[in-house]
Amino acid sequence: MKKYPILTALSPLVLILASCGAPTAAQNAPEAASVSLKIEDKAVFREPWAMAFLPGTPYALVTEKAGGLKLWQDGSPARDVAGVPKVDYGGQGGLGDVKPAPDFAQSGTIYLTWVESGPADTRGAVLGRGRLVLDAAPRIEGLSVIWRQAPKVTGRGHFSHRIAFSPDGKYLFLSSGERQKFTPAQDLTVNLGKVLRLLPDGTPAPGNPFADKGGVSAQIWSYGHRNLLGLKFDPQGRLWDLEHGPAGGDELNLVEPGRNYGWPLVSDGDHYDGKPIPRHKTRPDLAAPAISWNPVIAPGDFIFYTGDRFPAWKGQAIIAGMGSMGLVRVAIDGTKAREVERIGLDNRVREIEQGPDGAIWILEDSEEGRLRKLTPR
Repeated sequence: MKKYPILTALSPLVLILASCGAPTAAQNAPEAASVSLKIEDKAVFREPWAMAFLPGTPYALVTEKAGGLKLWQDGSPARDVAGVPKVDYGGQGGLGDVKPAPDFAQSGTIYLTWVESGPADTRGAVLGRGRLVLDAAPRIEGLSVIWRQAPKVTGRGHFSHRIAFSPDGKYLFLSSGERQKFTPAQDLTVNLGKVLRLLPDGTPAPGNPFADKGGVSAQIWSYGHRNLLGLKFDPQGRLWDLEHGPAGGDELNLVEPGRNYGWPLVSDGDHYDGKPIPRHKTRPDLAAPAISWNPVIAPGDFIFYTGDRFPAWKGQAIIAGMGSMGLVRVAIDGTKAREVERIGLDNRVREIEQGPDGAIWILEDSEEGRLRKLTPR
């Protein structure tokens, strides 16, 4: 197993700030936003992390970090889904993302990410898939692990493990954080600090940039990433990631094959002990973010809005902000981006999804996190 030293000493408080970010002021309250919002509280979940609507059904799945998977329908109590794996819960680790397969309506297949333990106090994220049975006793059947972070390392931070399917449904993209170990992000022999392109069965997709190196290198699509908590395709079919910087420097990146996004060589933030990091502009050979934030917004997830409920927001990135305590709306200008608006919601927002009818749904980052539906007033 490779040993990766932490380059900068991190106190417990710093570890919290690294994952969360200090609150930053929101520019608008809901009633003062560009679109006046109607906010409906629909349910409460324990430490919710991710949400996915299930095509062709009235249901959504919600993951709870400690290991619960809930089947939820508007107007009904959430039900437990059986067959969920045991997770290594603590810090930023636990049950993570959930996504229905592109052919879910036919196959019933869903994908989950979670953290599993390893030897000698190590752990790492894994990706699994199984068949969701929707009957009186909802359950996952045949769940199997199809991918693992390699190597497993100590600590409980920066797992990332967000899932995105390509618009044609042929490829599964996965974010893999550098686990607060810094240097793995630049190491092409490991899959930490990377965006990966896989086939739906978890094997490396043909034609990846470093396929000739073999091993886990064949999984890599891009590298030099830190902690990627959002991974989405825009309406043009381009892949973007949203990731936490250190003390400053949260990033939205247009993800392109084979590119190096610079961590920990460059950043628009600095180390938590105040030690400076060279800025992106000092290394034009490395991919710079489309937009960065300083102070941080401590993002959770994001969407590209495509519905009709908020026509002025179409094609824009709507970001769930934990540190910014609300939503951050970002316009895309070619390969660059600019912040348009902040909408304060007075709580940390972990997850955001667009519902089938174009409404926006958010989950709060809390021990008792509300599921809230946002529509124009």
